[in-house]
Amino acid sequence: MRKPRDFDAELKALEDKARDVKARKVQQLGELVIATGADSLSTDELAGALIVLAETRDAGKREAWAKRGAAFFQGRSRRTASAPDRDAGGALARPGGAQSPTGGAGAA
Repeated sequence: MRKPRDFDAELKALEDKARDVKARKVQQLGELVIATGADSLSTDELAGALIVLAETRDAGKREAWAKRGAAFFQGRSRRTASAPDRDAGGALARPGGAQSPTGGAGAA
């Protein structure tokens, strides 16, 4: 007879992993804010800009933002080759595309 699976232990392990992933995401988003210079904005300004970005459905704008974000990470990897983990992070690539236009949106 097979040993029964311990579903409670497996569920706890998955919850722990999900909590770790969420914590890493929050940390990476904070690092992204600092790396882009957006930490100089007030909390209200940053929140407002992110809300506008999240509500934008214009595919052209979103594509332009994504290109600008990708360029930011490519330029950064050339300047700081000692931090490849920040450039390769999948979680950072998407916010980078949305975050970069904060400066562009404020200038427009």
